[in-house]
Amino acid sequence: MKKVEGKTNLFLSLILALLIIITSGSSLFSSNFYSKETFNWGTQSIGQDGIDLFLIAPLLIITSVIFYRKRTALLLWSGILFYLIYTYVIYCFTLHFNKFFIAYCVILGLSFYLFQYFLLSQIQKPIVKSMTNKRVRKIIGIYFIAIACLFYLLWLTEIIWAVMNNSMPASLVGTGLFTNPVHAIDLSVCLPALFITGFLLLKQNVFGLLLTPAMLVFCILMDITIGVLVVLMKSKGLEGDYSIAVVMFMLALLSAVLLIWFMKYLEMLPNKE
Repeated sequence: MKKVEGKTNLFLSLILALLIIITSGSSLFSSNFYSKETFNWGTQSIGQDGIDLFLIAPLLIITSVIFYRKRTALLLWSGILFYLIYTYVIYCFTLHFNKFFIAYCVILGLSFYLFQYFLLSQIQKPIVKSMTNKRVRKIIGIYFIAIACLFYLLWLTEIIWAVMNNSMPASLVGTGLFTNPVHAIDLSVCLPALFITGFLLLKQNVFGLLLTPAMLVFCILMDITIGVLVVLMKSKGLEGDYSIAVVMFMLALLSAVLLIWFMKYLEMLPNKE
């Protein structure tokens, strides 16, 4: 039965990666695919396509293949799915209607349900047992809570200032969008997820151990994405600050170090196959 589930997940992950490659590759190498978007938002979309094509799709393929052979890859695979849910919510709701709309919806839906499979499978048959190093658990728990609070402060400061001055948030100017999707998803889903995972880690909850690799992978990918987009926008003459890119790349490196440290001391339940 487990072999059947493994083959199914591998097959669906490869289909997901193929859709990402087709949509991102086609739009990335088309000169006018984002002609309906503002220059600002079109530039960001091109940058996201490049990241999806050259980073996310290969990582999805690698982790899904390894997951078929080794259970620990499941924890990293789930973080990529969480990133894809975040990214393709933005694709589906902020881009003008185009020929890949159905594909965007399929990618979003497939990522969402595969992530739900991950959560349900771990509730029924968990693979994580415990963390053998308490210091690692506490440091990463505090890190998650600190990151969540920091970005809440940044986003709420920008939003509240705009509300008080009856203006648009600075990050929204030039995009042509009605609201900032990053604000919406971060405030409602991602930052609470980071905070809750950190809290569960500090409380020595096994579910916190389960979610930690996913959240760290998500942080690594998101920090790289922000850093790359800042550099790209700056190179195109748009407003940006290279120091922000440096900070994002440093956070990505820190999250990667914490992920390696965490996986080193993570104790798995024995495989019952």
